[in-house]
Amino acid sequence: MAEQTKQQYEFKAEMKQLLHLIINSLYTNPEVFLRELVSNSSDALNKVRFMQLTNENIHSKDAPLQIKIELDEKEQTFSIEDTGIGMTEQELVDRLGTIASSGTLEFIKQIQESKGKLDGNMIGQFGVGFYSAFMVTDEITVETRHASPDAVPVKWISDGQGTFSVEESEREERGTKISFKLKDDFKEFATKYRVESVIKKYSNFVDYPILIEDEEINKKGALWHKSKNDIKDEELTEFYKFISNDFNEPLDHLHLAMEGRMNFKALLFVPKQRKPNFFQNEEFKSIQLYSNRVFVQDDCKEILPEYLRFMEGLVDSEDLPLNVSREVTQYSPIMNKIKDVLVGKILGMIEYWAESEPENFKTFLKEFGPLFKSGINSDFANRDRLVNLLRFQTTKSGDDELVSLKQYVERMPDFQKEIYYLSGDSLRDLRNDPRLEYFKKKDVEVILLHDPVDSFVVPGLMQFEEKDLKSIEKSDIELGDADEENKDALSGDALTKLIGVFRDELGDKVEDVVASKRLVDSAATLTVGKEGMDSHMERMMKMMNQEIPASKRLFEINPAHPLIKNLAAMNEAGKTDRVKLFAQQLFEGSLLMQGQLESPTEFVNRMTNFMKMASED
Repeated sequence: MAEQTKQQYEFKAEMKQLLHLIINSLYTNPEVFLRELVSNSSDALNKVRFMQLTNENIHSKDAPLQIKIELDEKEQTFSIEDTGIGMTEQELVDRLGTIASSGTLEFIKQIQESKGKLDGNMIGQFGVGFYSAFMVTDEITVETRHASPDAVPVKWISDGQGTFSVEESEREERGTKISFKLKDDFKEFATKYRVESVIKKYSNFVDYPILIEDEEINKKGALWHKSKNDIKDEELTEFYKFISNDFNEPLDHLHLAMEGRMNFKALLFVPKQRKPNFFQNEEFKSIQLYSNRVFVQDDCKEILPEYLRFMEGLVDSEDLPLNVSREVTQYSPIMNKIKDVLVGKILGMIEYWAESEPENFKTFLKEFGPLFKSGINSDFANRDRLVNLLRFQTTKSGDDELVSLKQYVERMPDFQKEIYYLSGDSLRDLRNDPRLEYFKKKDVEVILLHDPVDSFVVPGLMQFEEKDLKSIEKSDIELGDADEENKDALSGDALTKLIGVFRDELGDKVEDVVASKRLVDSAATLTVGKEGMDSHMERMMKMMNQEIPASKRLFEINPAHPLIKNLAAMNEAGKTDRVKLFAQQLFEGSLLMQGQLESPTEFVNRMTNFMKMASED
């Protein structure tokens, strides 16, 4: 490409929006631009090192694998250069002109929600690190040459305002050089001391020499190959921050060195806090895979099951070939063995927290509990261990107290034969649910499921320690001996007639209308027949666009409640039409309590009429 063929390009719309936000935001961690550029150089060197081992035909084959930073304090200039894999012209246009990641819009949303205060942690987590350099400069030049022998060297220049140009470069060596002049507010990054301090803070464990004025300043080397006793806590924290783009310390870590029938080393970390949008973004990278210290894959999904994808770190195996592919890792017996060992060790660590470090365990459940619990429906080999790690709030626990199924069973009264639970959208609403009244009266504990994942996990357990798990929405629940008959409760012909009016009025809206044995303080509620589905579960399925027929509910009325007695008297006095209005209101009120009332308009209008009639009496 000759000089006269210089091409001008326009950034994609989402890129323009992103760059505008980066350039005009108050950046709380400006130094992170250096971490991101070093990380990109390290990735490029990983790729070319792999290419060297698998392909003899490579440009600048003898070039040392290194990162070189040049500074000019007087001119306020900065450059970073690597001998990595480089980019072709098309790659340069594609990678630096648009963002393929679906997380970009979410990243932009995060910035806007933070009112323009751009946090450096967000930059790394959403994979837009290169563009953070526009915080410290007005224009960036990128010169690059791909490692392929016939690749043409090219240059990319942009001020980040809307366009960029691409033209031929004179670069001879493979790799990439990024250079720019620093804004006055950030001229400190043209000094060796400042740059060296940032690299030691974020990039000390990059596995290639980082040179400033020909002086190597990073420790370099594979920390995971060191003995546990030779690694300081500060080094572990520093390494975790380097590989995870996290600014926080990890919650805990595992350092494994397995020898024998299989040989591998692993250094894995549990973050203290989940990343933004963790449960929605499927593009977060998890475990890195190495083969005898040589980087192979950046995100090896096969090394851990989905429910443990919150783990950060790496695995280094001596038994895997360097040219291992996604297909090989997916079906490799070696990978399966490594996976089994890692899962066992991770679960052992979490079990230890549950037993001896409750604060760590509580933090873990708060941040990653929903994902972790999903493993019960997929990891059947470890199902029992996972079930024992489940924790819930109950009618007898405080809001900060968590109860295991084992603890629940140990404190069950002798007459209780089943484990009871109730699902809902919030803990507050569950605690006030009228369906709990019977259980409170009998002093029976009920598990309160307010995490949406629990609605899919708990019903699938079926049993724990040979005791069935049952939703208290089910109508066929009996707790011990029947209570003594309430002498003040409505009974006989008056109750039968009232139920008849309710049945006629509600018709096929309900499965049946019955006198309740479970209500104490409330007038009415809805329960599920033997074959019906838990109402919360049904609502969740509909939200997921699952085509399921709506289950009809049993409408239970409380014969001892003053309102029900009054309605029976009203019915005996011939005011059947008014009784029917009350039947509709009680029914829709019960739907409202359970989050099932689709249109509240009639309910509210009817309630207004009731208040009007009451005010006229």
